[in-house]
Amino acid sequence: VSTQSTGIQPLTAQPLFAARPLHVTSVVRDESMEQASKFIGAGCATVGVAGSGAGIGTVFGSLVEGYARNPSLKTRCSPTASSAFALSEAMGLFCLMIAFMILFAL
Repeated sequence: VSTQSTGIQPLTAQPLFAARPLHVTSVVRDESMEQASKFIGAGCATVGVAGSGAGIGTVFGSLVEGYARNPSLKTRCSPTASSAFALSEAMGLFCLMIAFMILFAL
């Protein structure tokens, strides 16, 4: 069947929105934005140092409380407190190391 004889026009696809040409621009590095993001990242990384300080305070506060309740357990409590102090201090130092890496190595 011919479209001329029936008078029906074929459908054409119309875009739903206007197409714009693609413009490619070069990436401009903003040094001040990069420096600001480094400072923000380093600040976020050093929050863990405060957690380390709180952990050390909790460990030694509990140690003193344990000594006050039962002085005869001093030999059993000291090694545990020393290892808990070392773990808490190590986590604080790791956070500080990451902060310095963000600032000076990236």
